[in-house]
Amino acid sequence: MKNIDVPCFIYKKSSGCKKTSLSLFKMFPILFAICISWLLYYILTITDVFPKEKGKWGYAARTDLYTDVLYKSAWFRFPYPGVFASIIKSVGDYYACAWMTGAPPPPVHAIGRGIGMEGITCLLGGAWGASSGFSSYSQNIGAIGITKTASRRVIQVGAFVMIVHGCLGKLGALFVTIPQPVIGGMFFVMFGMVAAIGISNLRNVVLDSSRNLFVIGTSLFLGLALPMWIQKNPGMINTGSSEFDQILTALFGTSMLFAGLLGFFLDNTLPGTDEERGMLYWKRMREQTSSDESQELNLYNLPAFIQRQIDKVHCFTFLPFCPGYSSSFSSAIKRICCKTNKDVKFTVNETNVNEDLGCNL
Repeated sequence: MKNIDVPCFIYKKSSGCKKTSLSLFKMFPILFAICISWLLYYILTITDVFPKEKGKWGYAARTDLYTDVLYKSAWFRFPYPGVFASIIKSVGDYYACAWMTGAPPPPVHAIGRGIGMEGITCLLGGAWGASSGFSSYSQNIGAIGITKTASRRVIQVGAFVMIVHGCLGKLGALFVTIPQPVIGGMFFVMFGMVAAIGISNLRNVVLDSSRNLFVIGTSLFLGLALPMWIQKNPGMINTGSSEFDQILTALFGTSMLFAGLLGFFLDNTLPGTDEERGMLYWKRMREQTSSDESQELNLYNLPAFIQRQIDKVHCFTFLPFCPGYSSSFSSAIKRICCKTNKDVKFTVNETNVNEDLGCNL
Protein backbone atom coordinates (compact mmCIF):
# COMPACT_ATOMS: atom_id res chain seq x y z
CA MET A 1 0.00 0.00 0.00
CA LYS A 2 3.02 2.32 0.11
CA ASN A 3 2.40 3.19 -3.55
CA ILE A 4 -1.18 4.37 -2.86
CA ASP A 5 -1.56 8.15 -2.60
CA VAL A 6 -4.45 9.34 -0.43
CA PRO A 7 -6.25 12.41 -1.88
CA CYS A 8 -6.71 15.37 0.44
CA PHE A 9 -7.17 19.13 0.29
CA ILE A 10 -5.03 21.99 1.51
CA TYR A 11 -5.87 25.68 1.80
CA LYS A 12 -3.57 28.57 0.97
CA LYS A 13 -4.54 32.19 1.15
CA SER A 14 -3.01 32.92 -2.25
CA SER A 15 -4.51 30.03 -4.22
CA GLY A 16 -7.43 28.95 -2.03
CA CYS A 17 -8.44 25.31 -1.62
CA LYS A 18 -6.34 22.93 -3.66
CA LYS A 19 -6.39 19.18 -4.14
CA THR A 20 -3.23 17.24 -3.40
CA SER A 21 -2.19 13.73 -2.39
CA LEU A 22 -0.15 12.27 0.43
CA SER A 23 1.64 8.93 0.69
CA LEU A 24 0.21 8.25 4.14
CA PHE A 25 0.91 4.51 4.08
CA LYS A 26 4.55 5.21 3.22
CA MET A 27 4.87 7.96 5.83
CA PHE A 28 3.17 6.23 8.78
CA PRO A 29 3.56 2.44 8.37
CA ILE A 30 4.32 1.77 12.05
CA LEU A 31 1.51 4.01 13.31
CA PHE A 32 -1.04 2.31 11.05
CA ALA A 33 0.22 -1.14 12.05
CA ILE A 34 -0.13 -0.32 15.76
CA CYS A 35 -3.60 1.22 15.38
CA ILE A 36 -4.97 -1.63 13.24
CA SER A 37 -3.55 -4.29 15.58
CA TRP A 38 -4.80 -2.39 18.62
CA LEU A 39 -8.32 -2.19 17.15
CA LEU A 40 -8.27 -5.89 16.24
CA TYR A 41 -7.24 -6.90 19.76
CA TYR A 42 -9.94 -4.64 21.21
CA ILE A 43 -12.60 -6.39 19.12
CA LEU A 44 -11.29 -9.80 20.16
CA THR A 45 -11.34 -8.65 23.80
CA ILE A 46 -14.94 -7.36 23.93
CA THR A 47 -16.15 -10.48 22.09
CA ASP A 48 -14.42 -12.68 24.73
CA VAL A 49 -12.25 -14.46 22.17
CA PHE A 50 -9.33 -13.96 24.55
CA PRO A 51 -9.76 -15.74 27.91
CA LYS A 52 -10.32 -13.81 31.13
CA GLU A 53 -8.36 -16.30 33.23
CA LYS A 54 -4.80 -15.25 33.94
CA GLY A 55 -2.18 -17.66 32.65
CA LYS A 56 -4.16 -18.99 29.69
CA TRP A 57 -3.01 -18.49 26.12
CA GLY A 58 -4.15 -15.13 24.77
CA TYR A 59 -4.78 -13.50 28.16
CA ALA A 60 -1.85 -11.07 27.76
CA ALA A 61 -3.38 -9.80 24.50
CA ARG A 62 -6.49 -8.38 26.18
CA THR A 63 -6.83 -4.59 26.04
CA ASP A 64 -8.67 -4.31 29.37
CA LEU A 65 -5.84 -5.51 31.61
CA TYR A 66 -4.79 -2.02 32.65
CA THR A 67 -8.03 -0.06 32.26
CA ASP A 68 -7.92 0.76 35.99
CA VAL A 69 -4.93 2.99 35.23
CA LEU A 70 -7.08 4.87 32.74
CA TYR A 71 -9.86 5.38 35.28
CA LYS A 72 -7.59 6.33 38.20
CA SER A 73 -5.38 8.77 36.31
CA ALA A 74 -6.09 12.48 36.59
CA TRP A 75 -7.34 14.51 33.69
CA PHE A 76 -4.58 17.05 34.19
CA ARG A 77 -1.49 17.14 36.38
CA PHE A 78 1.65 19.18 36.92
CA PRO A 79 4.97 17.32 37.29
CA TYR A 80 6.43 17.46 40.79
CA PRO A 81 10.05 17.61 41.92
CA GLY A 82 12.06 15.09 43.89
CA VAL A 83 13.56 12.50 41.54
CA PHE A 84 17.13 12.47 40.23
CA ALA A 85 17.93 11.20 36.75
CA SER A 86 21.20 10.35 35.02
CA ILE A 87 22.49 11.18 31.57
CA ILE A 88 23.22 8.53 28.97
CA LYS A 89 26.05 9.07 26.54
CA SER A 90 24.66 9.22 23.04
CA VAL A 91 27.65 9.74 20.76
CA GLY A 92 26.93 6.48 18.93
CA ASP A 93 23.35 7.56 18.30
CA TYR A 94 24.53 10.84 16.82
CA TYR A 95 26.81 9.12 14.32
CA ALA A 96 24.19 6.48 13.47
CA CYS A 97 21.53 9.14 12.91
CA ALA A 98 23.84 11.11 10.63
CA TRP A 99 24.60 7.99 8.62
CA MET A 100 20.92 7.03 8.33
CA THR A 101 19.96 10.48 7.04
CA GLY A 102 22.89 10.86 4.65
CA ALA A 103 24.36 13.77 6.62
CA PRO A 104 28.09 14.20 7.25
CA PRO A 105 29.41 12.92 10.60
CA PRO A 106 28.65 15.37 13.40
CA PRO A 107 31.56 17.70 14.31
CA VAL A 108 32.91 18.11 17.82
CA HIS A 109 30.75 21.13 18.66
CA ALA A 110 27.55 19.32 17.63
CA ILE A 111 28.34 16.33 19.85
CA GLY A 112 29.25 18.60 22.75
CA ARG A 113 26.05 20.60 22.32
CA GLY A 114 23.94 17.45 22.18
CA ILE A 115 25.42 15.88 25.32
CA GLY A 116 25.24 19.23 27.12
CA MET A 117 21.53 19.59 26.32
CA GLU A 118 20.90 16.03 27.52
CA GLY A 119 22.57 16.92 30.81
CA ILE A 120 20.37 20.00 31.19
CA THR A 121 17.19 18.07 30.40
CA CYS A 122 18.16 15.36 32.91
CA LEU A 123 18.52 18.02 35.60
CA LEU A 124 15.13 19.49 34.66
CA GLY A 125 13.57 16.04 34.53
CA GLY A 126 14.85 15.29 38.01
CA ALA A 127 13.45 18.58 39.29
CA TRP A 128 10.06 17.88 37.72
CA GLY A 129 9.77 14.37 39.07
CA ALA A 130 10.60 12.25 36.02
CA SER A 131 11.61 8.66 36.74
CA SER A 132 14.29 8.20 34.09
CA GLY A 133 17.01 10.05 32.23
CA PHE A 134 16.22 12.19 29.19
CA SER A 135 18.43 11.28 26.29
CA SER A 136 18.46 10.18 22.68
CA TYR A 137 17.34 6.58 22.26
CA SER A 138 18.41 3.98 19.75
CA GLN A 139 14.77 3.11 19.02
CA ASN A 140 14.38 6.48 17.33
CA ILE A 141 17.26 5.63 15.01
CA GLY A 142 15.43 2.44 14.09
CA ALA A 143 12.25 4.44 13.45
CA ILE A 144 14.17 6.71 11.07
CA GLY A 145 15.47 3.66 9.22
CA ILE A 146 11.94 2.28 8.78
CA THR A 147 9.98 5.44 8.01
CA LYS A 148 12.78 7.29 6.14
CA THR A 149 11.56 10.41 7.94
CA ALA A 150 14.14 12.52 9.77
CA SER A 151 12.67 16.00 9.55
CA ARG A 152 13.34 18.31 12.48
CA ARG A 153 9.74 19.49 12.26
CA VAL A 154 8.54 15.92 12.82
CA ILE A 155 10.73 15.67 15.93
CA GLN A 156 9.44 19.00 17.23
CA VAL A 157 5.80 18.00 16.71
CA GLY A 158 6.48 14.66 18.38
CA ALA A 159 8.03 16.45 21.37
CA PHE A 160 4.94 18.66 21.67
CA VAL A 161 2.64 15.63 21.56
CA MET A 162 4.64 13.92 24.33
CA ILE A 163 4.50 17.06 26.48
CA VAL A 164 0.72 17.08 26.10
CA HIS A 165 0.55 13.38 26.99
CA GLY A 166 2.64 14.03 30.08
CA CYS A 167 0.17 16.67 31.31
CA LEU A 168 -3.08 14.99 30.26
CA GLY A 169 -3.08 11.95 32.51
CA LYS A 170 -5.93 10.05 30.91
CA LEU A 171 -4.61 10.57 27.39
CA GLY A 172 -1.24 9.17 28.41
CA ALA A 173 -2.86 6.30 30.31
CA LEU A 174 -4.83 5.36 27.21
CA PHE A 175 -1.66 4.00 25.63
CA VAL A 176 -1.21 1.62 28.56
CA THR A 177 -4.08 -0.40 27.07
CA ILE A 178 -2.01 -1.31 24.00
CA PRO A 179 -1.72 -5.14 24.18
CA GLN A 180 1.67 -6.63 24.92
CA PRO A 181 1.79 -8.62 21.65
CA VAL A 182 1.43 -5.37 19.69
CA ILE A 183 4.31 -3.81 21.64
CA GLY A 184 6.31 -7.00 21.18
CA GLY A 185 5.79 -6.94 17.43
CA MET A 186 6.84 -3.30 17.31
CA PHE A 187 9.98 -4.12 19.32
CA PHE A 188 10.89 -6.88 16.87
CA VAL A 189 11.05 -4.34 14.07
CA MET A 190 12.56 -1.48 16.07
CA PHE A 191 15.33 -3.42 17.80
CA GLY A 192 15.97 -5.40 14.65
CA MET A 193 16.76 -2.12 12.92
CA VAL A 194 18.85 -0.99 15.89
CA ALA A 195 20.90 -4.20 15.75
CA ALA A 196 21.35 -3.87 11.99
CA ILE A 197 22.46 -0.25 12.29
CA GLY A 198 24.94 -1.23 14.99
CA ILE A 199 26.41 -3.96 12.81
CA SER A 200 26.53 -1.60 9.84
CA ASN A 201 29.09 0.50 11.73
CA LEU A 202 31.54 -2.30 10.95
CA ARG A 203 31.26 -1.66 7.22
CA ASN A 204 34.60 0.16 7.23
CA VAL A 205 36.65 -2.64 8.79
CA VAL A 206 38.16 -5.51 6.83
CA LEU A 207 35.75 -8.38 7.42
CA ASP A 208 38.03 -10.80 5.56
CA SER A 209 40.51 -10.53 8.42
CA SER A 210 40.46 -13.44 10.89
CA ARG A 211 41.63 -10.99 13.55
CA ASN A 212 38.53 -8.80 13.10
CA LEU A 213 36.20 -11.80 12.94
CA PHE A 214 37.64 -13.04 16.24
CA VAL A 215 37.07 -9.67 17.92
CA ILE A 216 33.52 -9.33 16.61
CA GLY A 217 32.46 -12.93 17.24
CA THR A 218 33.97 -13.18 20.72
CA SER A 219 32.48 -9.88 21.83
CA LEU A 220 29.00 -10.77 20.58
CA PHE A 221 28.97 -14.31 21.98
CA LEU A 222 30.40 -13.51 25.42
CA GLY A 223 28.33 -10.32 25.53
CA LEU A 224 25.21 -12.50 25.35
CA ALA A 225 26.39 -15.57 27.29
CA LEU A 226 28.08 -14.12 30.39
CA PRO A 227 25.31 -11.68 31.42
CA MET A 228 22.73 -14.45 31.01
CA TRP A 229 24.85 -16.76 33.17
CA ILE A 230 25.15 -14.08 35.85
CA GLN A 231 21.38 -13.51 35.86
CA LYS A 232 20.68 -17.24 36.21
CA ASN A 233 23.31 -17.71 38.92
CA PRO A 234 22.88 -14.90 41.43
CA GLY A 235 25.47 -14.71 44.17
CA MET A 236 28.31 -16.14 42.07
CA ILE A 237 30.20 -12.86 42.34
CA ASN A 238 31.44 -12.71 45.94
CA THR A 239 34.21 -10.25 46.74
CA GLY A 240 33.38 -9.88 50.42
CA SER A 241 31.61 -6.55 49.94
CA SER A 242 27.90 -6.73 49.20
CA GLU A 243 27.84 -3.24 47.69
CA PHE A 244 30.74 -3.98 45.36
CA ASP A 245 29.13 -7.31 44.43
CA GLN A 246 25.94 -5.51 43.43
CA ILE A 247 27.89 -3.06 41.28
CA LEU A 248 29.79 -5.83 39.48
CA THR A 249 26.60 -7.85 39.00
CA ALA A 250 24.83 -4.85 37.46
CA LEU A 251 27.77 -4.04 35.18
CA PHE A 252 28.59 -7.55 33.98
CA GLY A 253 24.90 -8.42 33.79
CA THR A 254 24.42 -5.79 31.07
CA SER A 255 25.10 -7.34 27.67
CA MET A 256 25.73 -4.08 25.84
CA LEU A 257 28.25 -2.82 28.38
CA PHE A 258 30.18 -6.07 28.72
CA ALA A 259 30.34 -6.69 24.96
CA GLY A 260 31.47 -3.11 24.37
CA LEU A 261 34.24 -3.31 26.99
CA LEU A 262 35.41 -6.67 25.70
CA GLY A 263 35.43 -5.47 22.09
CA PHE A 264 37.33 -2.32 23.12
CA PHE A 265 39.94 -4.39 24.98
CA LEU A 266 40.47 -6.93 22.20
CA ASP A 267 40.58 -4.34 19.41
CA ASN A 268 43.26 -2.34 21.22
CA THR A 269 45.44 -5.29 22.29
CA LEU A 270 45.44 -7.61 19.27
CA PRO A 271 47.85 -6.39 16.55
CA GLY A 272 46.19 -4.92 13.49
CA THR A 273 46.80 -2.21 10.90
CA ASP A 274 44.79 1.02 10.80
CA GLU A 275 43.27 -0.03 7.48
CA GLU A 276 42.34 -3.44 8.89
CA ARG A 277 40.64 -1.85 11.91
CA GLY A 278 38.84 0.78 9.82
CA MET A 279 40.70 3.65 11.49
CA LEU A 280 41.61 5.27 8.18
CA TYR A 281 37.94 6.00 7.54
CA TRP A 282 37.50 7.70 10.93
CA LYS A 283 40.67 9.74 10.42
CA ARG A 284 39.28 11.04 7.15
CA MET A 285 35.98 11.84 8.86
CA ARG A 286 37.74 13.77 11.63
CA GLU A 287 39.66 15.75 9.06
CA GLN A 288 36.44 16.52 7.21
CA THR A 289 34.55 17.62 10.32
CA SER A 290 37.42 19.83 11.46
CA SER A 291 37.55 21.73 8.15
CA ASP A 292 35.80 25.10 8.01
CA GLU A 293 35.50 24.89 4.23
CA SER A 294 33.01 22.01 4.37
CA GLN A 295 29.69 23.68 3.51
CA GLU A 296 27.74 20.53 4.33
CA LEU A 297 28.58 20.96 8.01
CA ASN A 298 26.50 24.14 8.13
CA LEU A 299 23.47 21.98 8.86
CA TYR A 300 24.89 21.53 12.37
CA ASN A 301 24.88 25.29 12.98
CA LEU A 302 22.49 27.02 15.32
CA PRO A 303 19.45 28.90 13.92
CA ALA A 304 20.56 31.64 11.53
CA PHE A 305 19.66 34.64 13.71
CA ILE A 306 21.67 33.13 16.61
CA GLN A 307 24.55 31.95 14.42
CA ARG A 308 25.09 35.45 13.00
CA GLN A 309 25.56 36.88 16.48
CA ILE A 310 27.93 34.10 17.52
CA ASP A 311 30.10 34.61 14.44
CA LYS A 312 30.71 38.21 15.51
CA VAL A 313 32.30 37.19 18.85
CA HIS A 314 35.67 35.46 18.50
CA CYS A 315 35.76 34.02 22.03
CA PHE A 316 32.90 31.65 21.14
CA THR A 317 35.45 29.75 19.05
CA PHE A 318 36.83 28.29 22.28
CA LEU A 319 33.46 27.06 23.61
CA PRO A 320 33.00 23.34 22.81
CA PHE A 321 29.27 23.68 22.08
CA CYS A 322 29.50 26.54 19.58
CA PRO A 323 29.85 26.06 15.82
CA GLY A 324 33.40 26.78 14.74
CA TYR A 325 34.91 25.21 17.85
CA SER A 326 38.03 23.14 17.33
CA SER A 327 39.69 20.95 19.94
CA SER A 328 43.03 22.07 18.53
CA PHE A 329 44.32 25.32 20.04
CA SER A 330 46.31 26.22 16.96
CA SER A 331 43.26 25.72 14.74
CA ALA A 332 41.26 28.11 16.89
CA ILE A 333 44.05 30.71 16.72
CA LYS A 334 44.16 30.33 12.94
CA ARG A 335 40.42 30.94 12.75
CA ILE A 336 40.68 34.13 14.78
CA CYS A 337 43.63 35.24 12.67
CA CYS A 338 41.58 34.82 9.50
CA LYS A 339 38.71 36.88 10.92
CA THR A 340 40.94 39.67 12.20
CA ASN A 341 43.51 39.44 9.38
CA LYS A 342 46.32 40.08 11.89
CA ASP A 343 49.47 38.35 13.06
CA VAL A 344 49.06 36.49 16.33
CA LYS A 345 51.57 36.22 19.15
CA PHE A 346 51.01 33.48 21.69
CA THR A 347 52.93 31.30 24.16
CA VAL A 348 53.49 27.57 23.79
CA ASN A 349 55.28 25.65 26.57
CA GLU A 350 56.53 28.94 28.10
CA THR A 351 58.23 29.90 24.82
CA ASN A 352 57.16 33.02 22.96
CA VAL A 353 56.30 32.29 19.36
CA ASN A 354 55.56 35.09 16.91
CA GLU A 355 54.17 33.44 13.82
CA ASP A 356 52.17 34.58 10.84
CA LEU A 357 49.63 31.77 10.84
CA GLY A 358 47.98 32.85 7.61
CA CYS A 359 44.51 31.93 6.48
CA ASN A 360 45.18 28.67 4.71
CA LEU A 361 43.15 26.31 6.85
